Amino acid sequence: MINLWRFISRFNAFFLLIIYFSISLIMLIKNNDFQRASTFNTSNQIIGSIYSKVNDINKYLRLSIVNDSLAQENLTLHNQLKSSFFNDSLVIKKVNDTINRIQYEYIVAEVVNKSITSRNNYITINRGSKHGIKKGMGVIGSNGVVGIVWNVSENFSSIQSILHEDTKITSSIEGTPYFGPLIWDGDDPNIVTLTDIPNQLNLKKNARVVTSGLGVIFPPGILIGTVLKSGVKGGGSFLDISVKLATNFYALQYVYVIKNNFQKEQENLELQNKESVNE
Repeated sequence: MINLWRFISRFNAFFLLIIYFSISLIMLIKNNDFQRASTFNTSNQIIGSIYSKVNDINKYLRLSIVNDSLAQENLTLHNQLKSSFFNDSLVIKKVNDTINRIQYEYIVAEVVNKSITSRNNYITINRGSKHGIKKGMGVIGSNGVVGIVWNVSENFSSIQSILHEDTKITSSIEGTPYFGPLIWDGDDPNIVTLTDIPNQLNLKKNARVVTSGLGVIFPPGILIGTVLKSGVKGGGSFLDISVKLATNFYALQYVYVIKNNFQKEQENLELQNKESVNE
């Protein structure tokens, strides 16, 4: 306490200056409209800037919650898509008895690990067999196709990315009946090649490339990417089409695993066809 008083008495002139300056400043602002308005505006700007910075920090801290919420919203929307339903209709004597049954369901999952620059890339997600995921299920992101489930444990699954030499997804040019396999050459992770498209097709740049719906993995019409350019391979009858992927694998955080409720039925039927041929 004694040291405090010594400090104050030693610098009393400085403290008096501060007090007198503060009183003068208050009186100046109080008795002059221009100075009062200027001070008010300046203080508002400073306070507003502080609030803005605090708000930005709060937004950043809430990003994880926001991402989870958006993923759940997208999951709900995917399950409501027209392509998710199986049209089980019966027409007898002009009586149309239609029941919409869900053919495709979507399971949301978070990406916990991934590779992009390897020749054969995989993605690990935090959903597994106990969540209903099985090998061979299709996987999409918020913008387009991602890959196919490859291995499954109880709590995790690995996805064979579309950026893999063995991943060949049957794709088509939107609005046309033509389809072919999609292949990655191992070079640019943003570009793949659509092959076996007849060269008589009048193809336009930026045409949408989508899933064909053939097979049991993906429903039809899911975006894969857009056409960059095309050319006839070796003077043959088919086009090689460069496709810019809609999915940005660098930014991929959430995916949706597709469950085809009629997959087993279709596979069993097609298996019978193979068995009949071998008899």
